[in-house]
Amino acid sequence: MVTEEIIKSGELYDASDADLYELQWRYNDLMYEFNQTRPSNRRKQQEILKELLGDLGEGCVIEPPLRANWGKNSHFGDNVYVNFNLTLVDDADIYIGNHVMIGPNVTLVTAGHPLEAELREKGMQFNKSVRIGDGVWLGANVIVLPGVTIGENTTIGAGSIVTRDIPANVVAYGNPCRVRKTL
Repeated sequence: MVTEEIIKSGELYDASDADLYELQWRYNDLMYEFNQTRPSNRRKQQEILKELLGDLGEGCVIEPPLRANWGKNSHFGDNVYVNFNLTLVDDADIYIGNHVMIGPNVTLVTAGHPLEAELREKGMQFNKSVRIGDGVWLGANVIVLPGVTIGENTTIGAGSIVTRDIPANVVAYGNPCRVRKTL
């Protein structure tokens, strides 16, 4: 059986392990319940998120729909606002700091696959954590790839694909995302 330690190690493992799917279904059911909750029932949404996510800080608002591979590996700080259609490919941990703003249709990805086709055919995968610092703003349709850290108070422009670390206190955008201005 594939263990959580193996999944979060950054090393290749067999992601097609049937036991993994069994574990994920519980979280997928919670996500379904969250996404079907009436928008006016914020109390119920918060209850579900506290059960689904690894951490949910004070004053955190996540607009449905939300999609995650797990949910339990995503950690949200205080006063985070997430617009609709956040996708969390959280096979490894995703850490989101305090006072973060996330635009619509953002994707945070921890999972990757080997370049060798024969390994992909066997279901092999690796995972690397993503870290979003305090005070970050991710614009609409941003994609953050495995292993990336975005420093505090940074703004990532809409439509950017973040393939490598971005330092604190900058404006960065593009494909691939690059620093354009220091704040």
